[in-house]
Amino acid sequence: MTTPLIILGAVILLMMMSIRIIQQQRVAVVERFGKFQRLMHPGLNLFIPFMDRVRVYHDLRIQQTNVPPQSVITRDNVQVLIDTIVFYQVVGPEQATYGIFDYVLGVRNITTATMRQIIGNLELDETLSGRERISAEIRTALDEATEKWGVRIERVEVIDIKPPLDIQEAMDKQMKAERNRRATILEAEAAKQDMILRAEGDKTSKILRAEGERASAELQALGEARAISDVAEAEKRRIQLLIEGGLDDRVLTYKSFEALEKIAMGPANKIFIPTTAVESLGSIGAIGEMLKASAASKS
Repeated sequence: MTTPLIILGAVILLMMMSIRIIQQQRVAVVERFGKFQRLMHPGLNLFIPFMDRVRVYHDLRIQQTNVPPQSVITRDNVQVLIDTIVFYQVVGPEQATYGIFDYVLGVRNITTATMRQIIGNLELDETLSGRERISAEIRTALDEATEKWGVRIERVEVIDIKPPLDIQEAMDKQMKAERNRRATILEAEAAKQDMILRAEGDKTSKILRAEGERASAELQALGEARAISDVAEAEKRRIQLLIEGGLDDRVLTYKSFEALEKIAMGPANKIFIPTTAVESLGSIGAIGEMLKASAASKS
């Protein structure tokens, strides 16, 4: 009774050892008697105990590795400290297992060597402003080396470039002086624009005022001319109506009397009346007598 149970237990244990479950985005490298046999992909996989063994599991997701800060000397002999991150992905698990002992260490070493070579050909200003160029050249160098390792470089980022403290202080002073210079220039430009705009506004105001006065004078002159014309036209019309109404010497004499009366009411001390007018006015009765008295009192 004991022997069958032992055999059953051994069979169950053997079945459990023959099953391998691989998680998503992972892959296992299987060797048989020490030689590469196959890859086990995500899901349920059969495994032969005691003959097969899993050499290594690889994570197929994009991963990152920090390259320790490196002290690098530029072409103009300035020592800078550069911090870099490399993003990579295992695309060939078999090559990543047998192509290199440690592909992460290989990526770091190639990054460091390439960085020293690139920075050595750049001056400090070019280094500080050339992060994209440095990242692109490091990635190109890594692509050439890691292709046979089954590793693909996704991205290289230069996180920080730190110059020496004294140079950093000098750069800060230079930056501050440059900002002050720009602020002074902007203030001067603003004052200049303000003066220009004020002058243009004053000029425009004077022009508009002069144009307004000229238009006003023209309109006034035009109005006066039209008024004179209207008065002359009215006088012409009045004379025509008088002629049409049978104008004779007595009407003219009466009109002369009206005119002389207005003159007599004026400030003049003496009024000279033609004799013919007095005689004519005398012919119209009381009016003529009044005119004679008025003429005598004035003279």
